[in-house]
Amino acid sequence: MRSVIQRTAIVAVAGMGLTTAARAADILVNSNIAVSTTWTSNNTYNLQQQIYVLPGATLTIDAGTVVSSDTNVGGSLAVCRGAQIFVNGTRTNPVIFTSKADEATWVAGNPKTGTWRPACNEWGNLTIMGNAYISENAIAGNTSVPSGSNVGAMEGLVAAFPGDPNVLYGGGNDDDDSGSITYVSLRYGGKVVALNNELNGLSLGGIGRNTDIHHVDIMNNVDDGIEIWGGTVNLKYLNIWNIGDDAFDVDQGWRGKAQFGLLVKGYSVVAATGSGVGDHDFETDGAEDSDWQPVTTTSIYNFTCIGQPLNPRGSTAWRDNARVQYHNCIFMDGGGEVVKFDNVDGDGQHGYGFNGTLSWNDTWTTAYNAVPPMPNDFTTGSYATNYPAQTSGNLAEITDSVFFRNVNANAYTEATARGVFAPAENNVITPGVLDADAPVTLLTRGAAVAAPGYNVLPVIALDPRPANAALVSVGAAPNDGFYTPAMYRGAFAPGAQSWLCNWTASFAFGFTTQCDPGVPFCFGDGTGHACPCGNNGAPGHGCENSSTTGGAQLTAAGITSPDSVVLTSSFEKPTAFSVVLQGPATLPAGVFYGDGVRCVGGSLKRLYTKAAVGGVVSAPTGSDPLITVRSAALGDPIAPGSTRYYQVWYRDPVPAFCSHPPSDTSNVSNGYAIVW
Repeated sequence: MRSVIQRTAIVAVAGMGLTTAARAADILVNSNIAVSTTWTSNNTYNLQQQIYVLPGATLTIDAGTVVSSDTNVGGSLAVCRGAQIFVNGTRTNPVIFTSKADEATWVAGNPKTGTWRPACNEWGNLTIMGNAYISENAIAGNTSVPSGSNVGAMEGLVAAFPGDPNVLYGGGNDDDDSGSITYVSLRYGGKVVALNNELNGLSLGGIGRNTDIHHVDIMNNVDDGIEIWGGTVNLKYLNIWNIGDDAFDVDQGWRGKAQFGLLVKGYSVVAATGSGVGDHDFETDGAEDSDWQPVTTTSIYNFTCIGQPLNPRGSTAWRDNARVQYHNCIFMDGGGEVVKFDNVDGDGQHGYGFNGTLSWNDTWTTAYNAVPPMPNDFTTGSYATNYPAQTSGNLAEITDSVFFRNVNANAYTEATARGVFAPAENNVITPGVLDADAPVTLLTRGAAVAAPGYNVLPVIALDPRPANAALVSVGAAPNDGFYTPAMYRGAFAPGAQSWLCNWTASFAFGFTTQCDPGVPFCFGDGTGHACPCGNNGAPGHGCENSSTTGGAQLTAAGITSPDSVVLTSSFEKPTAFSVVLQGPATLPAGVFYGDGVRCVGGSLKRLYTKAAVGGVVSAPTGSDPLITVRSAALGDPIAPGSTRYYQVWYRDPVPAFCSHPPSDTSNVSNGYAIVW
């Protein structure tokens, strides 16, 4: 109940700038963008057809802007080679792409509210095309050796090749810059043009590594969530739910990196697998044809993959010579194989081992930097510069990951044959099947939905933060300027606020509502620490005080980035003089501190000094500086990703209450840990 109340408060404050009342007009967009243009949050932009951002133009979309298309008119947005897009969403004001049918469910026009519907195909998608290398053998004149003249025609666009060059992607510039995408939510899309010609939530063709993409949210798309064709783009913080095909699909030689993703397999509409009901978590194709280059070579860290128990499709599908490493991941509740050897993609291509390429088995046993020379190798650069995503291990591997409740009889057959569970790989198969054994904190499924072939068990509530075997990993991603070293498995830090909070569709629809910025600890209730004179408090509180209220309880609300965290200590003495303490470390055993137990250690900072009102103290409030601002002013700047620990000390002026020596007329709350 507490998290729901907190979420309502956050929505009411942070979402105010996104209401319909604040938007002046519904602007119909029915022509291509040929000159640099900015879309602003005081309007809604209604895509009336396939809209192209033409070469030489830049489209900037301000934070809080809504792009809401009339349902089923086919509106989509495509950014051409040589154009750029800057989607400048923030955590408090994301950019929303959706349909009018979705917008109609919002409370007071606020996209951080709404009602989930089994729907998709209500508008198109966001497509970006760039100039990086691809491998595509379906275009006449393309060569098997990487070339700047090799191009592909983007799937799902209305215009036809060769009549319109604006649908082409690919080139010879791996450092290409198509702009940036930050904090964007894409909902109910995926227009179907024809069989096998559908729009993904986000389509990326030949995108270079200087394009910045992070915090992307996709809900209910008829085709793939994200599909990448070639290029070198890196992606971070991806939340992909209820996709009609594959959550994360790769083709034509992608050589980028990805970290921190949540893939929740479900359904958008009741239809066959791949057309409304989810297929694979990851589907990775190497090259077209499989002896062409570049070939998909990537390293993926910290993904949480939640499958469908009755779905016979696999977690990771491998095709056409793909070379993929998965590290620090969670693969759970899958109904198929966790490693699925598909070999070929069904488009008439060849598979592993074709024309002298490495066999399936050899790909798993060959070091990342020991690939034998091939006839179609790059003619410029070195292997390390052309394939920079992998820096250790073998070309194909799964390491330091946890597998849970994948119940298919063949779930681990191929993975075992490929050495995934050799001791050196540090993978864990959790033996239990109960929710208490799960590597996530909470998962609740709704009633079964009958779909062709099997029943779908939709996820209706999820706290994806790690538990059990996912809490600590053996290794972490390299600190290379893109990856964030994280010593846990899955996409979420233990004890930290979920990065889904306050901007995603799963938050708006009530699937992921846990937005506490941290976790309480150091309870004086007898479960962890004995209080000085047997004055144990109520569960989750600090030690008892003379008001016999069970002891003070410290909680928090708000978000950590940007900082809006407010600490609140309740159940103190009615008018107690109080000090909010911050420290960089913990004292695991605790120390007696007046009539309580202090577990915050290191160089303590007195952040705020206040008097309780009715036994409650909150900080910061009013003109108080933010916690991060106050901490910096006291000589303790808080870097992103660092942890601080908090307790509140307060006066309890009843000398006879607790007679332990030396007698002290003060007490402390429980502790609270926040990863900033």
